[in-house]
Amino acid sequence: MRFEPGNKYRPFAPIDLPDRRWPARVIDAAPTWCSVDLRDGNQALIEPMDARRKGRLFDLLVRRGFREIEVGFPAASRTDFDFVRELIEQDRVPDEVTIQVLTQARPELIERTFEALAGAGRAIVHLYNSTSTVQRRVVFGLDRAGIVDIAVRGARKVLECARAHPGTDWTFEYSPESFTGTEPDFAVEICEAVNAVWQPTPERKVILNLPATVEMATPNVYADQIEWFGRNIPRRDSVVLSVHPHNDRGTAVAAAELALMAGAERVEGTLFGNGERTGNVDLVTLGLNLYSQGVDPGVDLSDINRMVRTVEYCNQLPVHPRHPYGGELVFTAFSGSHQDAIRKGMAARRSGEPWEVPYLPVDPRDLGRSYEAVIRINSQSGKGGIAWVLETEYGLALPRRLQIEFSHVVQAIADDTGRELESQAVWNAFRAEYLEQGGPCHLLEYRESRAAGSRDRVRARLRVQDREHIIAGEGNGPIDAFARGLADHLGFPVNVLDYREHAAGSGSDAGAFAYVEIATAGSRGMFGAGRDNNIVAASLRAVVSAVNRAMRAGALERATEPDAG
Repeated sequence: MRFEPGNKYRPFAPIDLPDRRWPARVIDAAPTWCSVDLRDGNQALIEPMDARRKGRLFDLLVRRGFREIEVGFPAASRTDFDFVRELIEQDRVPDEVTIQVLTQARPELIERTFEALAGAGRAIVHLYNSTSTVQRRVVFGLDRAGIVDIAVRGARKVLECARAHPGTDWTFEYSPESFTGTEPDFAVEICEAVNAVWQPTPERKVILNLPATVEMATPNVYADQIEWFGRNIPRRDSVVLSVHPHNDRGTAVAAAELALMAGAERVEGTLFGNGERTGNVDLVTLGLNLYSQGVDPGVDLSDINRMVRTVEYCNQLPVHPRHPYGGELVFTAFSGSHQDAIRKGMAARRSGEPWEVPYLPVDPRDLGRSYEAVIRINSQSGKGGIAWVLETEYGLALPRRLQIEFSHVVQAIADDTGRELESQAVWNAFRAEYLEQGGPCHLLEYRESRAAGSRDRVRARLRVQDREHIIAGEGNGPIDAFARGLADHLGFPVNVLDYREHAAGSGSDAGAFAYVEIATAGSRGMFGAGRDNNIVAASLRAVVSAVNRAMRAGALERATEPDAG
């Protein structure tokens, strides 16, 4: 960079809190969540939500269990005012949900706010004014006393209007906006001045909300600010300590978590972090972080795909594919080593055991995701990932050496195309390579019988290079017998090195897959695969598949003109 940052920017001054207690604490219970999607999130949109989109998002929040929802800034927008009225007049707010609205500390705005809330059963009125040193100097041109006066006059007006509407159960909230840029002692001073007006009690608490309106320091500094405030605010038992982190430094989630450790009891944020500049703290990430530690988040985040679709529709903004938990790719592994570890972790896990699967911090099924999306195939993928796709989507259980062999086939396709291979493309490649590949040999029919000495005899009719032939062989089992007969007829050895089989499907759709590895003259092991409703037929087809692949690879010099039989 072409300038010296030390000449232009000053480091944030740390908080004098040598006996801080928050580092030793653990979050063992969910905070009170307050969604501000419909207000703070909405005001940051390129195209703010209309009533239809607001209603859809409100309904999503209610269904997911959010009990405090900031629904607008009714004094600042006709759309917000009408939406609040619609919620109340159409009785769309469930009894267990409290709506919240924001207002500046100006008398006419406060009056308009209470007009919007007329008839509400329960509501939070959220009052704010800015308190930071730079805002006092640059925006308002006021000293501390002048800023306190704004807050106190606003608090009095709120109390006056609330008393004029006794039918509503009111909760008051105050935010010293730009808290992170406010001296800690002044934040306490102005909040206590507001409390002196509202007179909270342990039975009727006031919410004191401490926003990181702009994230200005590392999360530990925010935690120090919260703990210092909580220790020094009078009437602590009559206060709900709330935080409202923004993400300017990219650490809003960490700041919120450390703030909870420092004594905060409530968090305001948005689904997937929408908001001005880099956004608000993401309530979904916070909730699922708790979930991954065995703590009930208190909201239902189980159908995350639907949540993403609804939020994207309402905000007209995409959720990033790498967004924590909600992104399309966050439970997806392309790397071969990651895929192999996930596959082995899934195979090793037993029902009821704690979740311990490499690279997956939570079970995708808990969020409504499928395992099929966990592993996807591109040029970085390995045998484990390819085997996972074929096993989970098509029921194939490939032997390890076959996994290695087939991975080279997939790798070549991915390298040639330079693109991700969908599961269907992987399956098509397997079919083409092993099940439906062209070759000189085709099994038409066969018959088993028992030979002397408990040996098996197989007689089969083949088509080899457009001519039909009959072969016969004896061996220890039908596969050995067929391989011996095929070798005698074709004139080269067909030695079976490995054989695996498994059922596929169930009921009327049941069938069988067989995998055979053979060695022939001049070739190392070569796999073939077969499928049929009959396991013996599938096994014999697998032998033919392996022979054809060996021929196609040039491993056999003969087999172009078999002996007549």
